[in-house]
Amino acid sequence: MSSLTEKDRPIVQLLLSAGTCPRCVLRFCCVGSQLLYRHPHQDLMKDLQEFLKNSQEKEDTVCLDVADPPCKRIRLEHSREEGADDLNLNGAIPELPSAASGNTAMESSAGKVCNVCLGILQEFCEADFVKKVCQKVISADYQFTSFVFSVSLPPQLSVREHAAWLGMKQQMRNLGLPFAKDDIVQLKEAYKWIIHPQLSEELGVPADGKSLFEVSVVFAHPETDEECHFLATACPDCFKPAKNKQSVFTRMAVIKALERIKEEDFLKHFPCPPSSPKNLCDALEIECNNGAVFVAGRYNKYSRNLPQTPWIIDGERKLESSVEELISEHLMAEFKADSFNFSSSGREDVDVRTLGNGRPFAMELVNPRRIHFTAEEMKRLQQAINDSSDKIQVRDLQLVTREAIGHMKEGEEEKTKTYSALIWTDKAIQREDIAFLDDIKELKLDQKTPLRVLHRRPLAVRCRLIHTMKSEYIDEHHFRLHLKTQAGTYIKEFVHGDFGRTKPNIGSLLNRTADILELDVESVDVDWPPTLAD
Repeated sequence: MSSLTEKDRPIVQLLLSAGTCPRCVLRFCCVGSQLLYRHPHQDLMKDLQEFLKNSQEKEDTVCLDVADPPCKRIRLEHSREEGADDLNLNGAIPELPSAASGNTAMESSAGKVCNVCLGILQEFCEADFVKKVCQKVISADYQFTSFVFSVSLPPQLSVREHAAWLGMKQQMRNLGLPFAKDDIVQLKEAYKWIIHPQLSEELGVPADGKSLFEVSVVFAHPETDEECHFLATACPDCFKPAKNKQSVFTRMAVIKALERIKEEDFLKHFPCPPSSPKNLCDALEIECNNGAVFVAGRYNKYSRNLPQTPWIIDGERKLESSVEELISEHLMAEFKADSFNFSSSGREDVDVRTLGNGRPFAMELVNPRRIHFTAEEMKRLQQAINDSSDKIQVRDLQLVTREAIGHMKEGEEEKTKTYSALIWTDKAIQREDIAFLDDIKELKLDQKTPLRVLHRRPLAVRCRLIHTMKSEYIDEHHFRLHLKTQAGTYIKEFVHGDFGRTKPNIGSLLNRTADILELDVESVDVDWPPTLAD
């Protein structure tokens, strides 16, 4: 095996004797050749056996193949750390395990679950498992042109790798050779080297780390709690119960504990290298997930009895539908998504209409099965939404990026909105009584959080601007007021004053009681999403 050198012999010998699979042996020998890991399990075992035999034949005439032999000072330092028993009295390197016992080593590994990877680099690299994964992907009926593969490993794998590393570290230290943990090939990396080409061939698409379509396998092992329990005793602070976790022994908690525990304490509680496990890993879940798709547009609301989002109080639905539901019903069905998140540029009350060019909105569709839509298909989807209800209309429906949605929220305080309000006064008015409102520009308001929203918004005084007003006389007790305002202005409270919480207000300006009967949003001045041709 050309990738191995003589200095790897003690690692190969010890790991095979301990019941380690050949691919994990390669990992601990820091072999970085992807193609080598893809060789059949039995071929790799034979190659390692041949390597041990060849090493034995050369042992009588060839010294260890080490580029820079360690100096005596390093040996002496190791001697102080490990004790005199680790070295012979004359300071010579202790005798290595005989490679002649290679057959025994091979028998120790053959037919057993690997003591390091728990079988992941054995059973779960075979064609049968790959086909099982692909059948799951195909049956889920996703649209995808590439995939990214992810793996979740049992937490005690980190414990077993640590134990194997400590065993190797001691062996190499006795030989005066360094053995850095960071140089070991990570199990996930090796597994993906093996599995990626097989998945690509079966699915007919390439593996791509930037793909939005993820195929994931979650491995579990029944001995996790048993093998990690000593860490909870040694490092109790690392293991905190969590509501959404069945066990405190999560991968991150175990890694944190391994970083803290002293080597001598670890060696007292766990064999190094680890012993063979009783059970093989279990592929607990094989899941698919597509990255979210984002759809944007503008909506008009023509009903005064329709909330923007579901109106549910104390678990009881107050109205049968909402803008959000009327739009999402069609998008969810067409994109075949699991769920959605709706957002918009502001919101209107249930009794307020949104007219003009509409209010910008965006919808995140989570884990969609279908992701590719032509412009013509989006037009048809828009028409289906519009045909389904006379309460709303949608325009400029289009696919956008996550980043583009930021434009909808940009300048939230700076953008302007135009309203039309039907106002009633208790005292009779004439045209000249309201004409002065047309001359008011940039009127500054101090608005204390309205009583009607105080249950869901913090108490504060917000300064807002009424840029312009234009009055339209109707009769002695009614007039219409067209307003252009700063975003975030409470229009209803500007009219009736909210018991003096908004100052000034229409009532105080006219010196009479005023109330609002109807309110319409006539424009939301956000230049997004882009207008589409009809």
